[in-house]
Amino acid sequence: MAGVRWRVADRAGSYLCNGLKCPICSKLVLPDDIECHLVMCLTRPRISYNEDVLTEDKGECVICFEDLQQGDTIARLPCLCVYHKPCIDQWFDVNRSCPEHPID
Repeated sequence: MAGVRWRVADRAGSYLCNGLKCPICSKLVLPDDIECHLVMCLTRPRISYNEDVLTEDKGECVICFEDLQQGDTIARLPCLCVYHKPCIDQWFDVNRSCPEHPID
């Protein structure tokens, strides 16, 4: 894990902190908190979704940047975002949240 420095603001002003970038969610985490954070990231359940077949064109899949076209098998997440099913399955191999609506 790579160390990162970032500026933190509080009532006394701002100061630089050393932090680590989580390999799961890419958030910056203080070194003392990284172990707990990693456990939370790794045990967070994968989002479930509804599988469907598009009846009309629906714009672009933000994972592969290809058009969502009529007849494509898609996954509709609880946040109502829509992706190609193979794209979101591959995304969930590494991530545990919606690509457009990451959760804390």
